[in-house]
Amino acid sequence: MDFKPWWMSRADRRRWRAARTIADLGELMALWLEGEIASRPGYQPRYGPEEETAHLVPVLAWLCRAGYVTTCSQPGLAATGYDGRWWEQRAAVELVVTDPALKRRLIETARDAGMVVVVNDYVRGGVQDARVPVTTRDGERMTSFGGHIGRADMAIQWPGLHPRLYAQVSHGTYISVIAPEYGPAGERLWRILKPLAAPAQTR
Repeated sequence: MDFKPWWMSRADRRRWRAARTIADLGELMALWLEGEIASRPGYQPRYGPEEETAHLVPVLAWLCRAGYVTTCSQPGLAATGYDGRWWEQRAAVELVVTDPALKRRLIETARDAGMVVVVNDYVRGGVQDARVPVTTRDGERMTSFGGHIGRADMAIQWPGLHPRLYAQVSHGTYISVIAPEYGPAGERLWRILKPLAAPAQTR
């Protein structure tokens, strides 16, 4: 069995600490998604994205490079799980956005396409939508997207960032875009979001 250290490498820590802007953060997150960086803040060190999200990597990386930093995602599926139970998932993604124009474009694009949009805005007095269930096991709710992130959890999600950058992401807008239906039909979410990343694809 290959042993993976439970800590982030010194080189990776330096790269994340050196980031100063959302563009820097998005590029590093894209590189982690693509396997060019072994670790990312707030995630098991030296592990990449889950195998079930491998086909989402191109659009997630494009979104990160276009100013939408993805923090969590899952495909739409319906299948018997590892435990023999029936699992259903909605395709969903959470992104942190700090640019008001990008935020408006994302929300409008998603809502116009009939997606469920959950907004949690960390500016003073910002909108705090409730969590939305995205995964069930034999019909029982298992996981949700969205919802308020407390200070302690925010710090756990972004450890090791430069204080200037941490101030941006901890006061940004976290937007969850969720397919309304469970199962593979919800995979249309990624086609809907792909045009938002179009400028990044030409780099």
